[in-house]
Amino acid sequence: MFVQIIAVGKLKEKYLVQGIAEYAKRLTPYVKFQVVEVPDEKAPETMSEAEVAQVRAREGERVLAHVKGDAYVIALEVGGELWSSEELAAALDKLGTYGTSHVVFVIGGSHGLADHVISRAQQRLSFGRMTLPHQLMRLVLVEQIYRAVKINRGEPYRR
Repeated sequence: MFVQIIAVGKLKEKYLVQGIAEYAKRLTPYVKFQVVEVPDEKAPETMSEAEVAQVRAREGERVLAHVKGDAYVIALEVGGELWSSEELAAALDKLGTYGTSHVVFVIGGSHGLADHVISRAQQRLSFGRMTLPHQLMRLVLVEQIYRAVKINRGEPYRR
């Protein structure tokens, strides 16, 4: 299985880069894993809703340029479904079992995801009602992917 995270913005914090690298290394024996960063749109702090929509649209075009046609897309969004770690594991197992070998998780920028990215997704997933910084969300997501792989293999999770 090929699991990909496509995220808006460059990860800057060293501790996040190191954490993601550690989980990516742990995933290597089990799945092909890749993180793709697309540039975020430079924008002023205060914008109208129309300007925010334009920023999301431009970032969304960059995201979708990396999504292959046969990929199963899961958009991370506050309004998405809430899954437990076991439910995420079951979903990945089902996708792999029934021939979907390419799963893409999409994380938007600080203004969220564009509507056309959300509509491309087959699934919308939320990690809760709290808003997490999109950069921190990458680390949380890759840890949960690793946990899901370990659950599916029936192996103990090394904390």
